[in-house]
Amino acid sequence: MQYAENSTKILKSLKSLRDLAQFSLNLGVEKLITRINSYLQLSEEDIQFVTQFYKKKTVSKGELIIQPDQYVNHWHFVNSGCFCFYTLKDGKEKVMDFFTEREFFTDIYAYLQEIPSNSYVKATEDSVIFTASKADVQKSFDHSHDIERFGRLSMQDTVLKTYRRIAHLNSLSNEERYLRLLEKRPTLFQRVPQYMIASYLGLTPVGLSKIRRRLSQS
Repeated sequence: MQYAENSTKILKSLKSLRDLAQFSLNLGVEKLITRINSYLQLSEEDIQFVTQFYKKKTVSKGELIIQPDQYVNHWHFVNSGCFCFYTLKDGKEKVMDFFTEREFFTDIYAYLQEIPSNSYVKATEDSVIFTASKADVQKSFDHSHDIERFGRLSMQDTVLKTYRRIAHLNSLSNEERYLRLLEKRPTLFQRVPQYMIASYLGLTPVGLSKIRRRLSQS
């Protein structure tokens, strides 16, 4: 009798796992689910509840999804592709960050403060994102403490990433910043224009070229 009961439980568990796998395949949200669970292992029910709000969107290279004077009412996840987060100063792009696969992103300051953005987020290549409205994100938080905790951790991660960059600009040399980026995010150098890399590092394109030339000769 005990063996039969255990077998039934195992079969039900396997069915739930198959159902969740099929659910993720149908929606194409496998990467999203994996990333959510990297912050906090959610129940199957919570996963299905939170992911129902993320809508798949194709974004063409050069397309803006955030721009100045726009209220930021969506939270995004990069399924594939790359985005540049920047401002314009004296007509020149000042790059603050890049968002690539498996990252959540938005203009987090404008999003949290509920004010218009003064920045741009632009696709640097053809991309696919999953996007959820702020109202739906809040609805998911209200549904489950675990979902709310995941949201807090993912948004905290986005904020800390920005502050780490500011700290590195103030504490690392030009060459150290370049080498760190090369170590942590090497594919960026093939995915975005070099002037964007230079701006992100707080350099001019000429300054970046000099560093690369000097390192190649050492």
